[in-house]
Amino acid sequence: MPGPRITSGERVTLRTLESEDLPFVQRGSANPAIRYPLGTRLRNQEQIELPTEDDDTDQFLVCLDGDDAGPGQPDGDDVERIGVVSVADADWRRPELGYWLVPEVHGEGYGRESVALVIDYVFRMYDHPAVGARAYDFNDASRGLLESLGFTEEGRTRKDRFIDGAYRDTFQYGLLRDEWEERGE
Repeated sequence: MPGPRITSGERVTLRTLESEDLPFVQRGSANPAIRYPLGTRLRNQEQIELPTEDDDTDQFLVCLDGDDAGPGQPDGDDVERIGVVSVADADWRRPELGYWLVPEVHGEGYGRESVALVIDYVFRMYDHPAVGARAYDFNDASRGLLESLGFTEEGRTRKDRFIDGAYRDTFQYGLLRDEWEERGE
């Protein structure tokens, strides 16, 4: 069952990622439609871990809450899991966002809303002047999402990762705190 609500937008809720959510995360990370755009290797459920207290990663389960889902741990039937959003390295350097949603909800605006909620979270919780994210050259949807939220392309690493039979370029994006606050998202 998903964990307590951390924050909510108009349509999505970010909840803590719990051990009961690991099968969902593993299925997502095994799905080629998710794994290839993320550039991640195939992992079994034992290789997927929840962040520990010493870990500097914040992970959130992206959910569509039903009418009966409260702020605490809801019943599994009251929540639909649709993805994961994470913040890495926030304790010691510029936070780096990562995100994925199940293919069934792509193009419906849930990704944009989820990432916007996490940007708000980062700038409330961490004293950093900016947040970063990466996207591969072939992932037009992710690059478009970042640009729609005000991220600026800051660099490109050529032939950075071997994904699905080809070397791919990685684009680095950044969003300054001041830029985000000016947008008033």
